[in-house]
Amino acid sequence: MNIKHLILFTFLMAMSSWTQAIEVQWIYSTESAPWQENNNIQVTPFLQDQVYDAIITRYKEQKMLGFGGCFGELGWDALKTLNKRERKHVLNHLFSTTEGANLSFCRTPIGANDFARDYYSLNDHDGDFEMKHFSVKRDKKGLIPYIKAALQVNPHMRLWACPWTPPTWMKTNHHYATKSGNGNGYTGPDMVHGQDQFIMQDNYLAAYANYFSRYLTAYKKEGIPISMVMFQNEPYTINIWPNCSWSPQGTARFLGNYLGPLLKQQHPGVELWHGTMNTDHVDEVLYVVDHPVAGKYITGGGFQWEGRDIVGKIHRLHPDMPLMCSENECGDGSNDWDSAERTFASIKHYIDNGASTYMYFNMVLKHGGTSSWGWKQNSLVVVDIATHQVTYTPEYYLMEHMSRYVMPGAYKLKTMGNDQSMLAFRNPDSSTVVIVANKSQHDRDMSIALCDQVLKVTLQSKSFNTFIIR
Repeated sequence: MNIKHLILFTFLMAMSSWTQAIEVQWIYSTESAPWQENNNIQVTPFLQDQVYDAIITRYKEQKMLGFGGCFGELGWDALKTLNKRERKHVLNHLFSTTEGANLSFCRTPIGANDFARDYYSLNDHDGDFEMKHFSVKRDKKGLIPYIKAALQVNPHMRLWACPWTPPTWMKTNHHYATKSGNGNGYTGPDMVHGQDQFIMQDNYLAAYANYFSRYLTAYKKEGIPISMVMFQNEPYTINIWPNCSWSPQGTARFLGNYLGPLLKQQHPGVELWHGTMNTDHVDEVLYVVDHPVAGKYITGGGFQWEGRDIVGKIHRLHPDMPLMCSENECGDGSNDWDSAERTFASIKHYIDNGASTYMYFNMVLKHGGTSSWGWKQNSLVVVDIATHQVTYTPEYYLMEHMSRYVMPGAYKLKTMGNDQSMLAFRNPDSSTVVIVANKSQHDRDMSIALCDQVLKVTLQSKSFNTFIIR
């Protein structure tokens, strides 16, 4: 702790209203011993002439919206192989506010994503500009019962939605993909970054905005309120699964002239966020966010993959705009401790750079984690359909270390010191949550100063640790 940090911390202490008597709960996880409680905590007075590994200040940064994952057909297919009791047990682990991970702000696709059983949209009738054949009939066999089962556990969970592709008849190549591969049947040329694959004609754009509106109405009728939408998953990705390329100019035209006005008119309570962004070109994002027409409809922004490189720049330019990691880097099906450590680094990167929420992708998959398009990915929960064994992966416990205790409405707290593996939050109930990763192969002594108290602990090697301070 240098002299500037010491002066700032002393000032913050003087301004603090925290009480001196504190209670600390400590939960830790290692690969072989997840979710254990440790009471070996020494609490000592803060001394100004001492050096501490980390300092938790009262300086509030962004307000947190929650943590979540993405619903998908293959996830529900995995859950359906379990009996009702075991399925409910998994759902409690994911969504319960008291005994589980408390995933409170989750994502669902509009039509097929890359972990659907196969391609579909909610209106595959060519030329149906009036949306007469729009239907969520297929969703009633997969996504809707999955979401309803989650809402039974956590009825306060917020939901947001995003398409991976429009209906194919709205696209220039009349195919769900942007490139050929893995037997997807596409034989045309690969799409190009920054090119509009959507047919940019007024009747198509208006019909697609209506497609979103019909979706929101249909899901609300099913008892599933959607509070926010993004217009496209990864508009700059060229892939073999459901996808659609957009230019910044095409995006601004669609959001500003069609989707934004229609949402404001027909679904005024539903937010429109820009995303999900998979570009490291700041100008491409700012073109839409700062657009004189489209920008006035945009509430927040979602970033994934390449977008991680610019989320901090966008936060500095638009500090009042909420941002999220809309999809973690999904792994290769290994579901190992190294994957969890990489995800922790990703969570810390996004939140340190202004993100208000972090989205894991596949919450549940069958053993192997292979999509219909041949990509193996990690998941929070793995179901072995042969033995019906359920495994909670290291990434599940990592997410629970965050999402169970960091409440929606919490503020990220500024931290200081030499430690680079820590996050801290102040909850609406005035509790403080500190999450620390020890990625070392050795146990580590650590001192954490907050207000006029110091926590002295020994972190086990290769561990995630959550301290709840009241």
